[in-house]
Amino acid sequence: MSSSAPSAADSVSEQSVKVQSNGALRTYILNRPSKLNTLTEPMLDSIRRNAEEWSQSDLCGTIVGTGEGRAFCAGGDVASVISDMADPSTRPNAVRFFKTEFETDYILATLQKPYVVILDGFTMGGGVGLSAFAPFRIATENTQFAMPETKIGYSPDVGGTYLLSRMDGELGTYLGLTSDVLRGRAVFEHGFATHYIPSRRIPVLLEQLAAMENPQPFAIDRVIEELSSERQPDEPAAPFVGKKRAALDWAFRHNQVKEIVQDLKSLRDHKDESIRQWAESTLATLEMRSPTSLKVALKAIRKGRNLTLLEALDMELKIATAYCNGASTDFSTGVTAVLLEKVKGRPQWSPSTLDEVSPEIISRFFSSESTFLASAPKLSIPEHLNSGTPSRFMKYALPTEKEIGSVVRGEHRSGGTTGIRLDELLSRFEDLRQGKMGVKEKILEVAQRKCQIVDNADNHFVWLKWNHQAVRP
Repeated sequence: MSSSAPSAADSVSEQSVKVQSNGALRTYILNRPSKLNTLTEPMLDSIRRNAEEWSQSDLCGTIVGTGEGRAFCAGGDVASVISDMADPSTRPNAVRFFKTEFETDYILATLQKPYVVILDGFTMGGGVGLSAFAPFRIATENTQFAMPETKIGYSPDVGGTYLLSRMDGELGTYLGLTSDVLRGRAVFEHGFATHYIPSRRIPVLLEQLAAMENPQPFAIDRVIEELSSERQPDEPAAPFVGKKRAALDWAFRHNQVKEIVQDLKSLRDHKDESIRQWAESTLATLEMRSPTSLKVALKAIRKGRNLTLLEALDMELKIATAYCNGASTDFSTGVTAVLLEKVKGRPQWSPSTLDEVSPEIISRFFSSESTFLASAPKLSIPEHLNSGTPSRFMKYALPTEKEIGSVVRGEHRSGGTTGIRLDELLSRFEDLRQGKMGVKEKILEVAQRKCQIVDNADNHFVWLKWNHQAVRP
């Protein structure tokens, strides 16, 4: 067979995505550090092509994703998307970018090989899509994690509606609407990373992974766990625990943005100063966001609860197509104001208030009869992955509140009864997570916030009772 010269797209992707083989380890390295490794379509094509090849290779043991510079990946190159959207002749290119991105995310989510992602630095938007459903997601002290879409007049995508709807309580709803950033160890403690390792130990981890000829997931977990570190005295506590977390779950439980705002306003007079300050700052943040994006995002996250990942990505592709076709001008307004012109203050959203965002506007993004969705493409997924599921993505993370609650209620797959003491709960999860770092702290925080202590009055047995409903703190 004769070989042909590489295309311009191949050249760009090779420069922006480096690929390395070391023993049984296969690594893609996002190499656009001056742009915080924001994703272009050729980069996505390169990642997908290599991931599909490695997934089928007997020589590949583990796949690793990482990035050069200060970021793993700060998102997609939305400036180029906005430019394509502006001209009807290039608008299909904008839609194609999202299609390519979501297909790549799904393929990575359903890899049959162990997949490890190093979240060292900015991990936002498109970077979350590349990493969110990997069974091993490693945060460092440099990690800054966010879904910042409402900040630029858009809505969470790259599987975000699936991910955010499955996080503890309403934490995902809060992050999806506010675009708030989690930093360092908090990314691990709040469940978005499976492990926390100081960045100086990452080279050692990669060496050990390369030395594993036939890596099994449990063995990879042990290797990563051995390089993890306890919380240091100067490290800040996770931001959403205790009373503040109870306030978050209570305020963001609603299906209407207006009701969330009303509850936040009611918390401005709370007796606890930390809750008052959090409510004030959260209201100020939501005021800065696109009203249309807030409503679209909340509806999409709520729908995502009952969708498979592939269905969620399909919904998100429709939403992206609607934005590209002009269902709202806020995406273009937000990218221009926030990313290109770096304007201080609130962008000129249209409509400007929540009350002005009518049901008709929201239907443009979801209704099967919406003309803005008529050109939405279908995702093209390899047939052997159509039934794939990212079920492993929380297996090696800290236990979720849902899992903790199932043990307290005696409904966990490992068995048990409805009566369990706190010491028994801790012991159970020591067995279930085999000494994983951070488990005890997570159990104690959740039990204090979500359980009542019930005494049978004979001084022999004190057990925990799970509180199902979010209540005002």
